Amino acid sequence: MRYTMIPAFAAAALLGYAEPVFSQYPARTIRLIVPFAPGSVNDLVARLIAPPMSEALGQQLIVDNRPGVAGNLGAELAARSPADGYTLMMGNSSHAISVTLFEKPGYDFLKDFAPVSYLASGAYMLAVHPSLPVKSVKSLLALARARPGELNVSVGGAGVIAATELFKSAAGIRMTNVTYKGTPQILTALASGEVSVGLPPTSAAVPQVRSGKIRALGVTSRQRSPMAPEIPTVGESGLPDFEATTWYCLLAPAGTPRDVVSRLNSEAARALARPDVKSRFNATDLTTQPSTPEELGKFLRSEVAKWGKVVKASGMRPD
Repeated sequence: MRYTMIPAFAAAALLGYAEPVFSQYPARTIRLIVPFAPGSVNDLVARLIAPPMSEALGQQLIVDNRPGVAGNLGAELAARSPADGYTLMMGNSSHAISVTLFEKPGYDFLKDFAPVSYLASGAYMLAVHPSLPVKSVKSLLALARARPGELNVSVGGAGVIAATELFKSAAGIRMTNVTYKGTPQILTALASGEVSVGLPPTSAAVPQVRSGKIRALGVTSRQRSPMAPEIPTVGESGLPDFEATTWYCLLAPAGTPRDVVSRLNSEAARALARPDVKSRFNATDLTTQPSTPEELGKFLRSEVAKWGKVVKASGMRPD
């Protein structure tokens, strides 16, 4: 086998030319795909994180909403985009649920994306209609056990359904699911007494609690909500170690250069550390928490496994 010798100066020139184009990253606008509709919490997180990251990177992060099929359409588009750092995606807990919920979601959530950074998480609120004679998690569990299957619980969307199924399993109770289109309908049904129990997102439920239309029993995160710190967690109210959160993270197509991922990770962490950014997140019941790409990858694998068990045990099906 013959080898062609390259003169030293030519080799140096080649190395110089090959010096990562990515050292100048970013050189143009970055598209941030949000696989959910404008006004969704996923969209809100994107619009909270995009301005400070744009400022730090010196290029705009443009939010591109691509809703459909529980976030799968946008995720498939992002997964098939060039791995050059100019297309990113807002991932969330629905994608971890979709791995098992959908036979063919159109992409491989764990293989088709490079983890960049965990961003934030929010809780669900275990709440009841005021007419139900319970004022704590323990009293709700006692009533549900005394009347198996008689209490109706409002659900809608993969995240809420999965959180509800996890709660029922952890508590060892049976309640009957009544499915609605989304969070507004879930809250309307709960506030009107059409159903007795619900686990809507805390951010949407707090105004209804404060107005007296529904009664809060606990939030499903490990820590109390920054939006309503007076409400205890479900874990401290009768179900130790229970946790069900909706989380949000920044992802890039698999194969995105490591130095680009590292730069994005650093700027995301810097943005989340800003007091003004943190307060905006907290005002909507979102707790910020940056991570390394490796930490996020490990977390995503654990979430896929966790929710996979819930989907299989409950018999959940796509809406």
